[in-house]
Amino acid sequence: MSNSEKIRLDKWLWAARFYKTRSIAKEAIDGGKVHLNGQRCKPGKEPRVGDVIKLRAGWDERIVIVKQLNDKRQKAELAQQLYEETPESLQAREEASANRKALRGAMPRPDHRPDKKQRREILKHKADY
Repeated sequence: MSNSEKIRLDKWLWAARFYKTRSIAKEAIDGGKVHLNGQRCKPGKEPRVGDVIKLRAGWDERIVIVKQLNDKRQKAELAQQLYEETPESLQAREEASANRKALRGAMPRPDHRPDKKQRREILKHKADY
């Protein structure tokens, strides 16, 4: 697709593999999870090469710069050529991931699920409080 052709933002986000379907991309845009050049936008907004897109997908928040426009969903290697993630965004995502991993070890987890007798005991102790 040439740069002069127009493309919808939700379609570009889907083609760049940020969201699994176009409808999920549209919901994210409508929900305010996607900002184009620092402003909320509509799914029909047309991104241009050089635009900055800030988006949330799952736990991660990314800031990417549009490098190419494409409306066809292709392999992940080709989809990654459509954008460039900023170094600040990469660093923030790595730090957030490390924090999540650190918290995962802080929560004690039982080795197995309680059986019926153990569940009764737990409920009995909860009722006492």
